[in-house]
Amino acid sequence: MTSTAIDPRLLDRLAEVAVRVGLNLQPGQELVLTAPVEALPLVRLVAAAAYRAGAGLVTPVFSDSELTLARYHNAPDESFDRAAGWMFEGMAKAYEAGAARMAIVGDDPMLLAAEDQERVSRAGKATSVAYRPALEKIANFDINWSIISYPGAAWAGRMFPDLAPEAAVAKLAEAIFAASRVTGDDPVAAWEAHNAALRTRTRWLNDRRFSALKYSGPGADLTVGLADGHEWHGGASEAKNGVVCNPNIPTEEVFTTPHAARVEGRVRATKPLSHQGSLIEDIEVRFEGGRITEARASRGEAVLLKLLETDEGARRLGEVALVPHSSPISASGLLFYNTLYDENASCHIALGQCYSKCFLGGASLSTEEIAARGGNASMIHVDWMIGGPDTDIDGITADGATVPVFRKGEWVE
Repeated sequence: MTSTAIDPRLLDRLAEVAVRVGLNLQPGQELVLTAPVEALPLVRLVAAAAYRAGAGLVTPVFSDSELTLARYHNAPDESFDRAAGWMFEGMAKAYEAGAARMAIVGDDPMLLAAEDQERVSRAGKATSVAYRPALEKIANFDINWSIISYPGAAWAGRMFPDLAPEAAVAKLAEAIFAASRVTGDDPVAAWEAHNAALRTRTRWLNDRRFSALKYSGPGADLTVGLADGHEWHGGASEAKNGVVCNPNIPTEEVFTTPHAARVEGRVRATKPLSHQGSLIEDIEVRFEGGRITEARASRGEAVLLKLLETDEGARRLGEVALVPHSSPISASGLLFYNTLYDENASCHIALGQCYSKCFLGGASLSTEEIAARGGNASMIHVDWMIGGPDTDIDGITADGATVPVFRKGEWVE
């Protein structure tokens, strides 16, 4: 039953936007959907919207916080080196057969903060390895996919600890609906206008063909080389199956692929990173030859260092994204403890796997060709925020000239 704190009319609009804008689900297409049990009211609405759009079959896969904690409190130690590879292989086969993918998030982002972080890291790595066949279909944009959120009670309590539970859920729901652009009379039209604005940004960047971006500001003296033949994307994009979709709802970013070997300098995070149930604060790293050679954090440093040990590509960048400080999510003043939202409040970078779609002709490139152009490969893809109101960014052209891109956290053009 939907909480009385959540406006059912806006929840239904979110489901429609998720199917029509997020996925752009095609008639006859199947849908694989993952969600926490608590999000069942939204799952039901998404399924109904999907079938109205002509879905061939909607297959939900649920998770549950209590079941997750039961493992940490009762399972033998060897359990934490295992993952349901059979399930992820099945998902990969579904995507190969043309299924779309939707993830609904909404669990407590700090669920595992009090658990043994060595076990959390091992379980995360095992899942990353097992998930790789399915992740490649998503990261390579073989299929149309999207992520949306449900205002879970524990998540709301983390964000608004001073409010009563129902009031906290109501406040989180309002924030999700506003960020997802479903509060107006015509959410689909609102998304069309927003996507058009993001396309204007990507065209400007793609026309200039910068070879690198130079970041300056408090804690930042960083040069991010861009991959050879990179292409900027933002908002709606066409997957390799020909379907135009919005992978993230909400989204405020334009993004591309950095060159895995051409990142130099130091940078400090401007917002905390919530990762696998732990909060990592005040991240500071140094890059040399594209690789992180020094890393520290005031909180969660052990988790950060374990993340960097996942594989060789975990210390290199797979994404660079530009977001103005005045974005609606930033203007809300909220820390969501959820990367889907927090990354859209700030310019950010991502450790790990690159997106093949962020190359000119990326749909036809092999894994080897992507690597030759500077694309990174890894079992992880973790975004963290490096932008703020004092961030300046310059584009560096092939001949070494500089062009202002951001000043004081805002677009110059």
